[in-house]
Amino acid sequence: MKEKQTYSVWQNICYMVTNAWKHAPSVLWLCLIFAALSLGINVAQLYLPPVVLSKVETLAPLSELLITIGIFAGILVLLNGLLGYVDQNTLYGRIEVRSAIIGDIREKACTTSYPNITDPDVQKLKEKAMDACSSNSKPAEHIWETLTLLLLNLSGFVLYLTLLSGLNLFLIAVVLATSCIGFFLSSHMNQWGYLHREEEAKYQRQLLYVQEKAESIALAKDIRIFGLAPWLNSLYQKTLNLYEAFVIRRERRYVWACAADAVLGFLRNGIAYLYLIRLALDGGLSASEFLLYFSAFTGFSAWVTGILQGITDLHRESLDLSSVREYLNLPELFRFEGGRKLPETDAYELKLEHVSFRYPNTENYIIRDMNLTIHPGENIAIVGLNGAGKTTLVKLLCGFYDPDEGRVLLNGTDIREFNRNDYYALFSAVFQDFSELDITVAQTVAQSVSRIDMDRVKECIRKAGMTESVEALPNGYDTHLGKNVYLDGVQLSGGQTQRLMLARALYKDGAILVLDEPTAALDPIAEHDIYMKYNEMTAGKSSVFISHRLASTRFCDRILFLKDGAIAEEGTHEELLVRGGGYASLFHIQARYYQEGRDFDEGSLE
Repeated sequence: MKEKQTYSVWQNICYMVTNAWKHAPSVLWLCLIFAALSLGINVAQLYLPPVVLSKVETLAPLSELLITIGIFAGILVLLNGLLGYVDQNTLYGRIEVRSAIIGDIREKACTTSYPNITDPDVQKLKEKAMDACSSNSKPAEHIWETLTLLLLNLSGFVLYLTLLSGLNLFLIAVVLATSCIGFFLSSHMNQWGYLHREEEAKYQRQLLYVQEKAESIALAKDIRIFGLAPWLNSLYQKTLNLYEAFVIRRERRYVWACAADAVLGFLRNGIAYLYLIRLALDGGLSASEFLLYFSAFTGFSAWVTGILQGITDLHRESLDLSSVREYLNLPELFRFEGGRKLPETDAYELKLEHVSFRYPNTENYIIRDMNLTIHPGENIAIVGLNGAGKTTLVKLLCGFYDPDEGRVLLNGTDIREFNRNDYYALFSAVFQDFSELDITVAQTVAQSVSRIDMDRVKECIRKAGMTESVEALPNGYDTHLGKNVYLDGVQLSGGQTQRLMLARALYKDGAILVLDEPTAALDPIAEHDIYMKYNEMTAGKSSVFISHRLASTRFCDRILFLKDGAIAEEGTHEELLVRGGGYASLFHIQARYYQEGRDFDEGSLE
């Protein structure tokens, strides 16, 4: 199936030239110089044997013969030296251009609208874009070599065509025809590998996945406890066998391509030989001219094939570059430029007005016609069973998604009207799926590598209950976290990492604090310590607290009990217990876990 190209080859060439001119203009000049030097070397090599043979034929003095050889040798040495220098130095600029494109892709990935992050099609497009820039041989860098060789082949074609134009035009047509036929036969055979590149990539990904899992530190315990090593080995071998069968099928086709090219080459060269030999025997050509024209015919065929191959390679690389541009030009769902200014106030009211929401490409609504107002400085707790819509509600409040129906309002204004990045700046958050970079403790809390207020870092660490743990680390606040980058990195426990994420949220000091299961990895004592400091942490802020543990919600001003995407109950802890509804029932079930000496079984739930 032929791939549809969003951008033309010419548009993609212009895109790359624009990037090169912006980041490394030398790339453009070096491409031209490289092609010119390569053509000069080729012409010198073409004329050297005939000129030397001509001197021999005319019985030129030995000194003249040696001078001629010396001149050509000097030209070739000079041109090859310059070519080597250009070839070595062109690499840096090409890498710089490719790195700039990678930077653009990463910036897009970090700043694009959140729904794009979870869209499988967008993520697949991103993977294709990154793959196009992943190495020196990929289109974002290799295209310069393709363009250089195409320019060289076009120049050589014109030069050799001019040289051969004085001979039989039918012979030139034969060379053109056999070169084109040979190329298209080979291209048809080789196309199989290109069309099946996704299949090859699938096998490679599977092999890499199994290898990474087998060597993973995180899975080391499971592999040993459950005896997974033989299974992983068999899975790896099975995938390797499939990949080997694929390679064999591909190479068989390549063999036929090479055979067809060899046969056509034999015919082309045979016809040229016969014609030139006949001219030589009839006295129309000297030995030196015979050598010159035969070499020119052979080279002419190579230029024709090079042009066709260059056009094919350029088209393929353009397809991959189109993926890069499609991702970079992906339409944004949110407003990231312009928009209304945020209210200049410390008092922010969040309001959901008849909000309904379902995730993209799904049918069921997670949030249904919800109305909710979070007043300035109010501490809200959101509770409910799994799947009730708690985390989804937080994502809507934070602006990660826009509702399908209704509006999310900030001080009475639809958040769609604000610059979304400005809106994000209002929030400090600890999410369930928190991330930890391999940087120091202080850098993690401050989310900076240079501008760090250490007094503030220590204060936030204290509020999160991490002071003793951090100061006990080898280098205290300068201790590296993780083991992927630094050999001396420390791996924190789940509870310690969660506290560190809380300290990070406090350091940001956003007007609205969002905590999605912030104590899930903590033991009861550490959890109680966080609750005791909650009022201190949320002083002067609005807060949204999600928890499965209903006992943790007592310190909040208001509790929302969600069920099936709607607010089923609302009130303080005491009010909801008195009401005796779903919240009270769930609270009493959880409380029995902590009642000393009480057996917990199915009967105790009745």
